[in-house]
Amino acid sequence: MNLEAVRDYQFPVLQCRYTAKDTCLYALSVGAGESPLDAKALRFVYEKQLQALPTMASVLGTPEPWIRNAEIGINYRKLLHGEQSLSIHRALPAEGLVEAHHRVLAVEDRGDQIGAVLHFERQIFDAESGVLLCTVTAALVLRGDGGCGSFGAMPPSARAAPSNLLSTPPDFVDAVQTSERAALLYRLNGDLNPLHVDPEAAQTAGFDRPILHGLCTYGMAGYRIVRGLCDHDASRLRSLQVRFKSPVYAGETLQIEGWRVSGGLHFQATVPARQKVVLSHGYAGLE
Repeated sequence: MNLEAVRDYQFPVLQCRYTAKDTCLYALSVGAGESPLDAKALRFVYEKQLQALPTMASVLGTPEPWIRNAEIGINYRKLLHGEQSLSIHRALPAEGLVEAHHRVLAVEDRGDQIGAVLHFERQIFDAESGVLLCTVTAALVLRGDGGCGSFGAMPPSARAAPSNLLSTPPDFVDAVQTSERAALLYRLNGDLNPLHVDPEAAQTAGFDRPILHGLCTYGMAGYRIVRGLCDHDASRLRSLQVRFKSPVYAGETLQIEGWRVSGGLHFQATVPARQKVVLSHGYAGLE
């Protein structure tokens, strides 16, 4: 990895126009609209009084695959998405024009044999008013780029729930049976990586079959929290962070378990059939 090139990389400001159709598609792709008789859920999948789910910010204004740029020198084949965090400053409009500003916040070198972590930020502004709507951050684990040096102030990692809290029964439990077509639907939001749909690509990457997008699992957890703890009022979700622990396969049952604390919810997501934690260090800031 060329640390100087990463530090000095200039990202163009991206404008992204999205429509009510895009907002509905995103919500459908993370599990909203299961029941056509659920009037409250319809607000995310029907243009009448439409609301955007906050986690849709994760698919708005996504930059080109800059990390594959030869001058950057990152071994992208050994890259893993480690953590994802969202802070909501103003509610996303149901449709509109936004501007996305990107930057690399820091690189944390953990040693030649371990790798490095790149911390990346995307700020999403309303293009007309200039108001900051959301801040999206990601921690990318660069397993093949240790020993290249560090720079920048490291943002805080996803917060772990206190161990004594996790030993108590959860206050919130919800399960979602993911669709066998979940990855085929979610990819229409813009992530066309064949790993998620092509059996040959998945096997080349070491998986028995295509895996679900991590940000789809993230969006599913966010939606179930909005549904179960915010009475389908998206404005009550103020932040959402997770650490990606293990992949999910489309068609599996995903279970979200949460523990209420002042101002929010610590949570994790599991696949009970495989006894796997797939999302850990989850925290949702709630109003």
